[in-house]
Amino acid sequence: MKVLFFGGTGLISTACAELAVESGIELTVVTRGTRPTPTGATSVVADIHDTDALAEVLATHPADVVVNWVAFTPEDVARDLALLSDRVGQYVFISSASAYEKPPTRYLITEETALSNPYWDYSRNKIACERRLLDAFESDGFPATIVRPSLTYGDTQIPLVTNSWEYPYTIVARMRAGKSIVVPGDGTSLWTFTHNTDFAKGLIRLLGNDQAIGEAIHITSDEVLSWNQAYETVAASAGVEPRPVHVASDFIAACIPEMVGTLHGDKSHSVVFDNTKIKRLLPGYQATTSFAEGISQAVAWFDADPARRQVDSDADRRWDRLLALYREGQERARARMAAPALLSDLASAES
Repeated sequence: MKVLFFGGTGLISTACAELAVESGIELTVVTRGTRPTPTGATSVVADIHDTDALAEVLATHPADVVVNWVAFTPEDVARDLALLSDRVGQYVFISSASAYEKPPTRYLITEETALSNPYWDYSRNKIACERRLLDAFESDGFPATIVRPSLTYGDTQIPLVTNSWEYPYTIVARMRAGKSIVVPGDGTSLWTFTHNTDFAKGLIRLLGNDQAIGEAIHITSDEVLSWNQAYETVAASAGVEPRPVHVASDFIAACIPEMVGTLHGDKSHSVVFDNTKIKRLLPGYQATTSFAEGISQAVAWFDADPARRQVDSDADRRWDRLLALYREGQERARARMAAPALLSDLASAES
């Protein structure tokens, strides 16, 4: 089977590319050429947003399946529809589980859960892409498969909500320095973390699978942890005791507005996935890497080379500032509540 990846050097796509090659797939990866591609894959350097360049790639590297890892807007999908109509047997769009309704009306998420996210443009654009593809499938038979990863990580990532995605060692450095760690809410909401190798085992088996055509499928772990447990797991792997400070998501988002999407639009809610569909399509499929195992591997990866242990100083200062403001607010509120005049006013108001 010949498979073409648009993108393919990211955290999730690299694991999938490596497994594709190991599985005997003839893989071509189209990227900007800034990162290495897996050994055994054919690398093509092209601008994925350049329609003419992509058309030339398709002419010289015909494929049975195309997987687009870097389509984020309906315009990206429209370009692919125009280029790939009648040219591929399957088109796989990598969407996002953050497209599921926020806040959720039911804690257990299935593929039939409504799509709606008023907090995050990223998710709304993924929803619009999905609708465009399903319309093309229903009207013209375009062979689309939609895959929704949730928070997926690997050796190079520590996937905690109050961390730096670009410099993931930051949270470990804070913990090892004895600094307090911001945990959104009371830390008891539930979350699902999926190792990139487990995601890859599902995705690769969906390629060329006729039963997946016209379907939307999420691929996640069955393991469910509270955020408190997740932070404790990272701290244990780092060899320290965590010092969590629980801060309301509203307060975090007010102080750091760019986190509105990832908090209110995603991680401040409990999210548990029903993986019945992927298991029905792929008998025997099971995510097998526990969070404790995956995080232990990730911390070991960072510890193996000092050059990997880079810290996002801006993010580190931002967490320090947030915690200082939060504690200041607590002290002011405590002092005001203890003031006799205020207590008298409150008693009068209640009467």
